[in-house]
Amino acid sequence: MEYRREIPSECMAMNLIIINNRKENMMTTKQRAYLKGLAMNMEPIYQIGKSSLTPEITEGISEALEARELIKISVLKNCSDDPGELAHVISERTHSELVQVIGKKIVLYRESKDKKRIVLPEDKKSK
Repeated sequence: MEYRREIPSECMAMNLIIINNRKENMMTTKQRAYLKGLAMNMEPIYQIGKSSLTPEITEGISEALEARELIKISVLKNCSDDPGELAHVISERTHSELVQVIGKKIVLYRESKDKKRIVLPEDKKSK
């Protein structure tokens, strides 16, 4: 699903269209709660430190999401960036769903194309 917003030509020299790509199948609260439960016992597999978010870390996180589907990331104390903002940036760059941010821990989920491991609960409200 695409959301389009036209900027009036009075505001800009050219008429621009801004497109926000949204996933059609956003996670339900039931699915998010299920993933939070799975992530509780997980140890963080990535640490974001002083150098913050580099392309190498983003690529590694994307590969880890493909292999594991659900990962936990730790933001170290020497990282000056806000964990919530980092989580949204990583989520956008890796095309994953942000499950939760608690303190300096980030949990991300992305369904694997090849190795599907996690089966999310279905929403019973589909009438």
